[in-house]
Formats: sequence, structure tokens, C-alpha cells
Amino acid sequence: MFYKSLQRLISLLVLAFIFTSTQAIAQDTAVPQVKLETSMGDIIIDLNPEKAPISVKNFLRYVNEGFYDGTIFHRVIPNFMIQGGGFTQDMVKKKVHAPIKNEADNGLRNRIGTIAMARTADPHSATAQFFINVSQNSFLDFRDKTPRAWGYAVFGKVSSGMKVVNKI
Repeated sequence: MFYKSLQRLISLLVLAFIFTSTQAIAQDTAVPQVKLETSMGDIIIDLNPEKAPISVKNFLRYVNEGFYDGTIFHRVIPNFMIQGGGFTQDMVKKKVHAPIKNEADNGLRNRIGTIAMARTADPHSATAQFFINVSQNSFLDFRDKTPRAWGYAVFGKVSSGMKVVNKI
């Protein structure tokens, strides 16, 4: 009984963090922006194509395809990060494109408000999932090109909507 109640509560909480849509709002400028429209409010992200061209191109590809529409922040860890971009409201994993090269050695750091590519233990396994840091997560930064120290590629920063990020 307790397990079913907990499962229902988690399902309700997860539904509160749905991406209703994503859209590129300033793709042709020096700093491309993406607006994540969530059920909790909007988040504007400034992308950094100069330092993370592969990650930015990959992210914008998914945005322009409407891939993130209807997805959720499925992994929310207080004082760490919020992760989304891979699952529907029903926790169905979405089909993704091929993985991209890890750009964590670009000099950008996992600081509060930055967005980075999520991945598996394989440093070059990032596809569509991303996370937004809600803490200074320097342990996620690039240290060297070994599997355990590759880090997570930062490719942008929240320019508006950190209150929404923290609410999630």
C-alpha cells in the first residue's frame, strides 16, 4: 500500500515538470537562445557555440525537431541538478540520434545555472539528455581524457528562469 501511494505521489510530482515546448528564439545571433516552456514557468538558455559547437548543434537539432516537446525533467536531485530530455510523461524513453563527441575539455565549468550534456559512463555517449546545475558541481568538470575524468560538457547557461529551475 505504501509503495503504491509513493509511486502515485512520484508520478504526480513528475508531471509537474513537463516541457510543454522548446523553441530556438535567437538562433541567428552571436548568442543563440532556447526557451524551455515548462509547467512551472519558462527557462531561457544562452548557448555557447564558440566553446561547444558540437553540443550546441546537437541540442538545437533536437529543439528544431520538436523532440523535447512533452518530455519531462525525470531526474531531480536537490542541491545538485535537474535532468531532462529523454522521457515522455509516461516514462517512455524517446528514440535519439547517434551519440556526440564529449566537449567537456572546452574550458566551461559546471557552475550554478549552466546546462551540460548528460551521458552514461562512456564519455562520448551523450545524445539528447541534458542537465541544469543548481549547485557548483566542479567534480563534473573535465580533468583529463580518461573515462573517469572526462567530465560533462557544458554548452550554455540559464539567462532567465533560475527561479523556475530551483522550483523544479
